[in-house]
Amino acid sequence: MALAIPPDGTPPHAPAAAISRGHELALAPRRASAPAARLAVVVVNFCQWRNTARLVQQLRRSAAVKTGVATIQVVDNGSPSHPLANRLARMRGVTVRKVNANLGFAAAVNRGCKLTTGPWVLLLNPDTTVADGFLDDVLALAARNDLPADVGVIGFRLLNRDGTPQPSAGSFPSFGRTVAGLFLARARRKCDLNPGSDKRAVEWATGGCFLVRRECLEQLSGLDESFFLYYEDVDFCRRAADRGWRVWFDPALEVTHHWPLHARRVPPPLRLVTRHALLTYARRHWAAWQANVLSGAVWLEAGARELAAAVRGEPEAARCFGQLRRLVGDIAAGRTREAAARIRYAAAFLHPIAAEQDGRTR
Repeated sequence: MALAIPPDGTPPHAPAAAISRGHELALAPRRASAPAARLAVVVVNFCQWRNTARLVQQLRRSAAVKTGVATIQVVDNGSPSHPLANRLARMRGVTVRKVNANLGFAAAVNRGCKLTTGPWVLLLNPDTTVADGFLDDVLALAARNDLPADVGVIGFRLLNRDGTPQPSAGSFPSFGRTVAGLFLARARRKCDLNPGSDKRAVEWATGGCFLVRRECLEQLSGLDESFFLYYEDVDFCRRAADRGWRVWFDPALEVTHHWPLHARRVPPPLRLVTRHALLTYARRHWAAWQANVLSGAVWLEAGARELAAAVRGEPEAARCFGQLRRLVGDIAAGRTREAAARIRYAAAFLHPIAAEQDGRTR
């Protein structure tokens, strides 16, 4: 896909001032309080209003939403206006909060969680689909007597569009695993290929379908907003483990995830975002020398891709990989403000990448 980045590198969709402000607008007044909610579903939308609307309709087929025991909070991360936004906001049990900039997944999740109540929060990607009554099953699982009080996160079985298992949990990324993963298929680099058919403890579960105890969420002050997109779920589970919380994988509930990262192409702006996430995680959780080696490898990769893009006559891609090289230096030197500016630069070009998936779930 051509990214339509103008010669001066100015973002095509949102001015820099709007990206940095991140003002929020509620699309509809809050309704009168329903019965005390036990489960809040937070869906972060970005240029996928049709997918989001379809998922919300599926969630509303649960008795829990009809009775007010479960609520649905949609947070829109600076998408262009769409008539479905107001339509969703008028639905019973659904609230829509629109932010006028793409603040990143973690920041949007945290804002959504603060707008909700209840002892459990379920994060769901808009490109997922669920069975009728799904939220009723989630609540039944959370209410089980044999669920230990120190289980802070529960991940469910994810399926591909064809019904085959999708990797959805795994061990914490380490320097060794990350290097070894370069020789594996993308689907196997972060997650176990098949976590199994039995409920068990895991080190982390993917944030695409992520049930978290609110007590755990608040104790950790939510997701780390240093992560713009990707690895915030791994980081959260690692911090949770450090505070004594456990993470479970429970295959009793299934969710279809249509467009996981490993199953689609990675254009230059998205690659900049994913590399930022990996480098941020490494700086947080690896030894300094390991993070430095990774930084060097990513810098070399970015330089090679920049040169290749220039040879192919793709100046916009070359410019983006040049930004990635500079991003590596910013992260290594602790220049967080400069790094954030480069992420905002890349984020402004993510609209068409996200929009191409819209309306393709079922």
